[in-house]
Amino acid sequence: MRTGLIAKKIGMTQIFEANGLQVPVTVLQIEPCRVLEVKSQDKDGYDAVKLGSGSVKPQHVSKPLKGYFSKLGFEPLKLIKEFRVTAEGLPEVGAELKVDFFQNGQLVDVTGTSIGKGFAGAMKRHNFGGLRASHGVSVSHRSHGSTGNRQDPGKVFKNKKMAGHMGARRVTKMNLTIHSIDFDKNLVFIKGSVPGSKNGVVYIRDAIKAIAK
Repeated sequence: MRTGLIAKKIGMTQIFEANGLQVPVTVLQIEPCRVLEVKSQDKDGYDAVKLGSGSVKPQHVSKPLKGYFSKLGFEPLKLIKEFRVTAEGLPEVGAELKVDFFQNGQLVDVTGTSIGKGFAGAMKRHNFGGLRASHGVSVSHRSHGSTGNRQDPGKVFKNKKMAGHMGARRVTKMNLTIHSIDFDKNLVFIKGSVPGSKNGVVYIRDAIKAIAK
């Protein structure tokens, strides 16, 4: 299992193939990711790679991070992410991983933070049908209706689907296909949608389920 890469979601667009088929794609920009640390089973108890990406102004870096990068001997980077890998997938410290790390047609998993929707009702959050449009229902057409039972058990069970905060959660979409790669502009075009908002940070890596087959 190899490491993943840090990417930025540019947005969505469409690509027309030679046969005229329209393919919706999400555009991800992958700046070169530098290997900051390599953790091994013998020393740290697990195998992992810590990557850094993106430039940042010195005044925007905290003192602990300045000390951390100074100890490693690298210039401060904006984003830091650790990826679990297998022992045979450990790269060298200081290596730069670029967009050519992936290839066309490859299956990948993409992790990001979903767009926050704020406080949402049960119809929007859980796709409830709502109450009847007539016959006695007044003012509460979009409510979720009864949530409890009778005297026994006399309570609302945990994890009941109700209104509440929607979105802004860590989401992973699995087995997405890379449609094409622009090596000059460091862009990866992935079929379908990817969690997160425009200019949001996402993490892309080899598809776990595809490796397991």
